Amino acid sequence: MAIKNTPVWTEIEKAIKTRVLMLDGAMGTMLQKQKLEENDFRGERFADWPSPLKGNNDLLVLTKPDAVKTVHHAFLKAGADLIETNSFNATTISQADYDMSDLASEIARASALIARECADEWTAKTPDKPRAVLGSIGPMNKTLSISPKVEDPGFRDVSFDEVKESYMGQIRAIIDLVDAILIETVFDTLNCKAAISACKAVFDEVGYEKPLLISGTITDRSGRTLSGQTAEAFWLSIAHAKPFAIGLNCALGADEMRPHIASISKVADTHVIAFPNAGLPNAFGEYDETPEDMASQVVPWADSKLVNILGGCCGTTPDHIEAIANGVAGKPVRVPPAVKQTLRLSGLEPFQIAV
Repeated sequence: MAIKNTPVWTEIEKAIKTRVLMLDGAMGTMLQKQKLEENDFRGERFADWPSPLKGNNDLLVLTKPDAVKTVHHAFLKAGADLIETNSFNATTISQADYDMSDLASEIARASALIARECADEWTAKTPDKPRAVLGSIGPMNKTLSISPKVEDPGFRDVSFDEVKESYMGQIRAIIDLVDAILIETVFDTLNCKAAISACKAVFDEVGYEKPLLISGTITDRSGRTLSGQTAEAFWLSIAHAKPFAIGLNCALGADEMRPHIASISKVADTHVIAFPNAGLPNAFGEYDETPEDMASQVVPWADSKLVNILGGCCGTTPDHIEAIANGVAGKPVRVPPAVKQTLRLSGLEPFQIAV
Protein backbone atom coordinates (compact mmCIF):
# COMPACT_ATOMS: atom_id res chain seq x y z
CA MET A 1 0.00 0.00 0.00
CA ALA A 2 1.41 3.36 -1.01
CA ILE A 3 1.89 6.22 1.40
CA LYS A 4 -0.57 9.01 0.64
CA ASN A 5 1.44 12.20 1.01
CA THR A 6 -0.39 15.47 1.43
CA PRO A 7 0.89 18.38 -0.68
CA VAL A 8 2.40 19.87 2.48
CA TRP A 9 4.24 16.66 3.31
CA THR A 10 5.62 16.43 -0.21
CA GLU A 11 7.21 19.83 0.41
CA ILE A 12 8.47 18.69 3.82
CA GLU A 13 10.20 15.75 2.15
CA LYS A 14 11.95 18.17 -0.20
CA ALA A 15 12.89 20.57 2.60
CA ILE A 16 14.47 17.90 4.82
CA LYS A 17 17.04 17.26 2.09
CA THR A 18 18.27 20.84 2.30
CA ARG A 19 18.03 21.87 5.98
CA VAL A 20 17.32 20.79 9.54
CA LEU A 21 13.57 20.95 10.12
CA MET A 22 12.08 22.34 13.31
CA LEU A 23 9.50 20.61 15.46
CA ASP A 24 7.52 22.55 18.06
CA GLY A 25 8.18 22.56 21.82
CA ALA A 26 6.27 21.61 24.95
CA MET A 27 2.49 21.96 24.76
CA GLY A 28 2.16 21.16 28.47
CA THR A 29 4.70 23.77 29.51
CA MET A 30 2.96 26.47 27.52
CA LEU A 31 -0.50 25.52 28.82
CA GLN A 32 0.82 25.65 32.39
CA LYS A 33 2.09 29.16 31.74
CA GLN A 34 -1.54 30.18 31.09
CA LYS A 35 -2.33 29.24 34.72
CA LEU A 36 -5.53 27.44 33.85
CA GLU A 37 -7.79 26.33 36.69
CA GLU A 38 -10.34 23.54 37.14
CA ASN A 39 -13.13 25.62 35.60
CA ASP A 40 -11.07 26.17 32.46
CA PHE A 41 -10.76 22.44 31.96
CA ARG A 42 -14.45 21.84 32.69
CA GLY A 43 -15.99 24.62 30.61
CA GLU A 44 -19.77 24.67 30.42
CA ARG A 45 -20.08 21.19 28.96
CA PHE A 46 -18.36 19.42 31.84
CA ALA A 47 -19.26 21.76 34.69
CA ASP A 48 -20.86 18.91 36.64
CA TRP A 49 -18.43 16.15 35.69
CA PRO A 50 -17.92 13.91 38.76
CA SER A 51 -14.13 13.57 38.41
CA PRO A 52 -11.46 16.29 38.74
CA LEU A 53 -10.38 17.42 35.28
CA LYS A 54 -7.52 19.84 35.88
CA GLY A 55 -4.42 18.44 34.22
CA ASN A 56 -6.29 16.76 31.37
CA ASN A 57 -4.58 18.97 28.81
CA ASP A 58 -6.05 17.08 25.87
CA LEU A 59 -9.56 18.01 27.00
CA LEU A 60 -8.83 21.69 26.44
CA VAL A 61 -9.38 21.17 22.70
CA LEU A 62 -13.07 20.88 23.62
CA THR A 63 -13.39 23.25 26.57
CA LYS A 64 -10.80 25.97 25.88
CA PRO A 65 -9.60 25.59 22.28
CA ASP A 66 -8.19 29.11 22.14
CA ALA A 67 -5.64 28.13 24.79
CA VAL A 68 -4.37 25.37 22.52
CA LYS A 69 -4.45 27.56 19.42
CA THR A 70 -2.35 30.17 21.24
CA VAL A 71 0.36 27.57 21.84
CA HIS A 72 0.34 26.31 18.25
CA HIS A 73 0.58 29.83 16.86
CA ALA A 74 3.42 30.72 19.21
CA PHE A 75 5.53 27.78 18.06
CA LEU A 76 4.68 28.37 14.41
CA LYS A 77 5.72 32.00 14.76
CA ALA A 78 8.98 30.81 16.35
CA GLY A 79 9.79 28.83 13.20
CA ALA A 80 8.33 25.36 13.66
CA ASP A 81 7.91 23.44 10.42
CA LEU A 82 6.04 20.67 12.23
CA ILE A 83 3.50 20.93 15.04
CA GLU A 84 1.98 18.13 17.09
CA THR A 85 -1.70 17.68 17.77
CA ASN A 86 -2.71 18.09 21.42
CA SER A 87 -3.69 14.42 21.56
CA PHE A 88 -0.89 12.85 23.59
CA ASN A 89 -3.39 11.16 25.94
CA ALA A 90 -6.40 11.00 23.62
CA THR A 91 -6.91 7.25 23.98
CA THR A 92 -9.60 5.34 25.82
CA ILE A 93 -7.00 3.86 28.18
CA SER A 94 -5.38 7.16 29.15
CA GLN A 95 -8.66 9.08 29.37
CA ALA A 96 -9.98 6.48 31.83
CA ASP A 97 -8.07 8.42 34.51
CA TYR A 98 -10.72 11.13 34.11
CA ASP A 99 -13.64 8.77 33.40
CA MET A 100 -13.63 10.12 29.84
CA SER A 101 -12.82 7.05 27.77
CA ASP A 102 -15.95 7.55 25.67
CA LEU A 103 -14.69 11.01 24.67
CA ALA A 104 -11.21 9.95 23.57
CA SER A 105 -11.93 9.89 19.83
CA GLU A 106 -13.79 13.20 19.97
CA ILE A 107 -10.83 14.78 21.76
CA ALA A 108 -8.38 13.36 19.24
CA ARG A 109 -10.43 14.63 16.31
CA ALA A 110 -10.77 18.12 17.79
CA SER A 111 -7.02 18.27 18.43
CA ALA A 112 -6.31 17.48 14.78
CA LEU A 113 -8.83 20.03 13.52
CA ILE A 114 -7.25 22.77 15.64
CA ALA A 115 -3.69 21.93 14.64
CA ARG A 116 -4.70 21.68 10.97
CA GLU A 117 -6.33 25.12 11.08
CA CYS A 118 -3.27 26.72 12.68
CA ALA A 119 -0.75 25.05 10.37
CA ASP A 120 -2.73 25.91 7.25
CA GLU A 121 -2.99 29.53 8.34
CA TRP A 122 0.80 29.75 8.60
CA THR A 123 1.37 27.88 5.35
CA ALA A 124 -0.78 30.51 3.66
CA LYS A 125 1.34 33.24 5.27
CA THR A 126 4.66 31.61 4.38
CA PRO A 127 4.11 29.44 1.27
CA ASP A 128 7.87 28.99 0.95
CA LYS A 129 7.84 27.37 4.41
CA PRO A 130 4.87 24.97 4.56
CA ARG A 131 3.78 23.82 8.02
CA ALA A 132 2.83 20.20 8.66
CA VAL A 133 0.77 18.52 11.37
CA LEU A 134 1.95 15.42 13.21
CA GLY A 135 -0.66 13.34 14.99
CA SER A 136 0.73 12.89 18.50
CA ILE A 137 0.40 9.32 19.79
CA GLY A 138 1.55 9.10 23.41
CA PRO A 139 2.82 6.05 25.31
CA MET A 140 -0.30 5.53 27.49
CA ASN A 141 -0.31 5.19 31.26
CA LYS A 142 -0.15 1.39 31.16
CA THR A 143 2.78 -0.74 30.11
CA LEU A 144 2.77 -4.10 28.35
CA SER A 145 6.32 -5.13 29.25
CA ILE A 146 6.42 -4.48 32.98
CA SER A 147 4.17 -5.77 35.74
CA PRO A 148 2.60 -3.11 37.98
CA LYS A 149 2.77 -5.67 40.82
CA VAL A 150 6.18 -6.26 42.36
CA GLU A 151 4.99 -9.52 43.86
CA ASP A 152 3.69 -10.85 40.51
CA PRO A 153 6.12 -10.24 37.61
CA GLY A 154 3.83 -11.99 35.15
CA PHE A 155 0.80 -9.81 35.86
CA ARG A 156 -0.41 -7.28 33.28
CA ASP A 157 -3.40 -5.01 33.73
CA VAL A 158 -3.85 -4.57 29.98
CA SER A 159 -3.36 -6.78 26.93
CA PHE A 160 -1.64 -6.10 23.61
CA ASP A 161 -4.97 -6.28 21.79
CA GLU A 162 -6.55 -3.79 24.22
CA VAL A 163 -3.71 -1.32 23.73
CA LYS A 164 -3.86 -1.75 19.95
CA GLU A 165 -7.62 -1.21 19.87
CA SER A 166 -7.31 1.91 22.01
CA TYR A 167 -4.69 3.32 19.66
CA MET A 168 -6.83 2.46 16.64
CA GLY A 169 -9.65 4.67 17.92
CA GLN A 170 -7.24 7.57 18.27
CA ILE A 171 -5.69 7.05 14.84
CA ARG A 172 -9.04 6.69 13.07
CA ALA A 173 -10.07 10.06 14.48
CA ILE A 174 -7.08 11.96 13.06
CA ILE A 175 -5.86 10.03 10.02
CA ASP A 176 -7.52 12.24 7.38
CA LEU A 177 -6.42 15.51 9.00
CA VAL A 178 -2.73 15.01 9.80
CA ASP A 179 0.24 14.92 7.46
CA ALA A 180 2.05 12.21 9.42
CA ILE A 181 1.81 10.30 12.69
CA LEU A 182 4.30 10.66 15.54
CA ILE A 183 4.47 7.77 18.00
CA GLU A 184 6.36 9.51 20.77
CA THR A 185 7.85 9.27 24.26
CA VAL A 186 8.08 5.50 23.92
CA PHE A 187 9.30 3.98 27.17
CA ASP A 188 7.94 0.49 26.44
CA THR A 189 8.78 -0.95 23.04
CA LEU A 190 5.84 -3.36 23.18
CA ASN A 191 3.43 -0.44 23.55
CA CYS A 192 5.13 1.08 20.52
CA LYS A 193 4.66 -2.13 18.56
CA ALA A 194 0.96 -2.05 19.47
CA ALA A 195 0.78 1.53 18.17
CA ILE A 196 2.53 0.53 14.94
CA SER A 197 0.16 -2.39 14.53
CA ALA A 198 -2.78 -0.05 15.15
CA CYS A 199 -1.52 2.31 12.46
CA LYS A 200 -1.19 -0.51 9.96
CA ALA A 201 -4.70 -1.76 10.78
CA VAL A 202 -6.22 1.70 10.29
CA PHE A 203 -4.24 2.15 7.07
CA ASP A 204 -5.82 -1.06 5.81
CA GLU A 205 -9.27 0.26 6.76
CA VAL A 206 -8.91 3.60 4.97
CA GLY A 207 -6.92 2.29 2.02
CA TYR A 208 -3.88 4.52 2.34
CA GLU A 209 -0.90 5.10 4.64
CA LYS A 210 0.52 8.18 6.29
CA PRO A 211 4.22 8.54 7.13
CA LEU A 212 5.29 7.40 10.60
CA LEU A 213 7.77 9.08 12.91
CA ILE A 214 8.82 7.23 16.07
CA SER A 215 10.54 8.67 19.12
CA GLY A 216 11.63 6.72 22.16
CA THR A 217 12.68 8.00 25.55
CA ILE A 218 15.79 7.04 27.48
CA THR A 219 14.50 7.19 31.02
CA ASP A 220 17.74 7.97 32.84
CA ARG A 221 21.51 8.04 32.51
CA SER A 222 21.63 4.27 32.24
CA GLY A 223 21.03 4.82 28.52
CA ARG A 224 18.02 2.52 28.33
CA THR A 225 14.28 2.76 27.88
CA LEU A 226 12.08 1.76 30.80
CA SER A 227 11.61 -1.65 29.19
CA GLY A 228 15.40 -2.05 29.20
CA GLN A 229 16.57 -1.44 25.64
CA THR A 230 19.49 0.64 24.48
CA ALA A 231 18.77 3.26 21.82
CA GLU A 232 20.17 1.07 19.03
CA ALA A 233 18.22 -1.98 20.20
CA PHE A 234 15.06 0.11 20.24
CA TRP A 235 15.69 1.14 16.63
CA LEU A 236 16.21 -2.44 15.52
CA SER A 237 12.97 -3.46 17.25
CA ILE A 238 10.85 -1.02 15.25
CA ALA A 239 12.83 -0.64 12.02
CA HIS A 240 10.37 -2.93 10.24
CA ALA A 241 7.84 -0.07 10.38
CA LYS A 242 10.10 1.86 7.98
CA PRO A 243 9.53 5.19 9.74
CA PHE A 244 10.21 8.50 8.06
CA ALA A 245 12.19 9.41 11.18
CA ILE A 246 13.42 7.69 14.34
CA GLY A 247 14.78 9.37 17.43
CA LEU A 248 14.42 10.31 21.07
CA ASN A 249 12.58 12.82 23.22
CA CYS A 250 11.83 13.68 26.83
CA ALA A 251 13.46 12.44 30.08
CA LEU A 252 16.90 13.87 29.31
CA GLY A 253 18.33 17.27 28.50
CA ALA A 254 20.36 17.76 25.35
CA ASP A 255 23.72 17.12 26.97
CA GLU A 256 22.66 13.72 28.34
CA MET A 257 20.76 12.76 25.18
CA ARG A 258 23.52 13.42 22.66
CA PRO A 259 25.40 10.08 22.90
CA HIS A 260 22.17 8.14 22.40
CA ILE A 261 21.15 10.25 19.40
CA ALA A 262 24.64 9.72 17.99
CA SER A 263 24.17 5.96 18.41
CA ILE A 264 20.91 6.01 16.47
CA SER A 265 22.24 8.39 13.83
CA LYS A 266 25.08 6.01 13.02
CA VAL A 267 22.86 2.98 12.34
CA ALA A 268 19.46 4.30 11.22
CA ASP A 269 18.98 4.39 7.46
CA THR A 270 16.25 6.99 7.83
CA HIS A 271 15.92 10.50 9.19
CA VAL A 272 16.69 11.24 12.84
CA ILE A 273 14.47 13.34 15.09
CA ALA A 274 15.37 14.67 18.54
CA PHE A 275 13.44 16.84 20.96
CA PRO A 276 15.11 16.90 24.38
CA ASN A 277 13.93 18.60 27.54
CA ALA A 278 15.25 22.00 28.58
CA GLY A 279 17.74 20.26 30.85
CA LEU A 280 16.84 18.11 33.84
CA PRO A 281 14.12 19.23 36.28
CA ASN A 282 15.17 21.08 39.41
CA ALA A 283 13.93 20.37 42.95
CA PHE A 284 10.62 22.02 42.09
CA GLY A 285 10.10 20.04 38.90
CA GLU A 286 10.90 23.05 36.73
CA TYR A 287 13.34 23.35 33.85
CA ASP A 288 16.07 25.96 34.10
CA GLU A 289 17.89 25.85 30.77
CA THR A 290 17.48 29.10 28.89
CA PRO A 291 16.95 29.15 25.14
CA GLU A 292 20.58 30.18 24.71
CA ASP A 293 21.80 27.35 26.97
CA MET A 294 19.81 24.74 25.10
CA ALA A 295 20.71 26.05 21.66
CA SER A 296 24.41 26.01 22.54
CA GLN A 297 24.12 22.27 23.24
CA VAL A 298 21.83 21.28 20.39
CA VAL A 299 23.22 23.31 17.48
CA PRO A 300 26.49 21.30 17.44
CA TRP A 301 24.37 18.22 16.70
CA ALA A 302 23.64 19.78 13.33
CA ASP A 303 27.32 20.58 12.82
CA SER A 304 28.05 16.89 13.41
CA LYS A 305 25.25 15.83 11.04
CA LEU A 306 23.48 13.82 13.74
CA VAL A 307 19.90 14.99 13.16
CA ASN A 308 17.36 15.94 10.51
CA ILE A 309 14.61 17.27 12.79
CA LEU A 310 15.05 19.19 16.04
CA GLY A 311 12.50 20.40 18.59
CA GLY A 312 11.87 20.52 22.29
CA CYS A 313 10.07 18.55 24.97
CA CYS A 314 9.42 19.40 28.64
CA GLY A 315 10.25 22.96 29.61
CA THR A 316 10.80 24.22 26.07
CA THR A 317 9.07 27.40 24.92
CA PRO A 318 8.80 29.22 21.60
CA ASP A 319 11.94 31.13 22.60
CA HIS A 320 13.81 27.82 22.83
CA ILE A 321 12.58 26.75 19.40
CA GLU A 322 13.45 30.11 17.86
CA ALA A 323 16.96 30.03 19.33
CA ILE A 324 17.58 26.52 17.99
CA ALA A 325 16.07 27.38 14.60
CA ASN A 326 18.32 30.41 14.27
CA GLY A 327 21.32 28.36 15.35
CA VAL A 328 20.86 25.54 12.85
CA ALA A 329 20.00 27.75 9.88
CA GLY A 330 22.43 26.99 7.09
CA LYS A 331 23.97 24.02 8.87
CA PRO A 332 24.93 20.85 6.96
CA VAL A 333 22.32 18.22 6.22
CA ARG A 334 22.50 14.70 7.63
CA VAL A 335 22.29 12.07 4.92
CA PRO A 336 21.01 8.71 6.21
CA PRO A 337 23.77 6.08 5.90
CA ALA A 338 23.58 3.16 3.54
CA VAL A 339 23.35 0.21 5.91
CA LYS A 340 24.72 -3.11 4.72
CA GLN A 341 22.07 -5.81 4.66
CA THR A 342 22.68 -8.42 7.31
CA LEU A 343 20.87 -10.13 10.17
CA ARG A 344 20.29 -7.75 13.05
CA LEU A 345 18.48 -8.79 16.20
CA SER A 346 17.54 -6.93 19.33
CA GLY A 347 16.75 -7.89 22.87
CA LEU A 348 17.85 -5.44 25.51
CA GLU A 349 20.92 -4.82 23.35
CA PRO A 350 21.54 -5.09 19.61
CA PHE A 351 23.05 -8.22 18.08
CA GLN A 352 24.44 -8.28 14.56
CA ILE A 353 25.71 -11.22 12.56
CA ALA A 354 29.10 -10.21 11.17
CA VAL A 355 29.53 -10.66 7.44
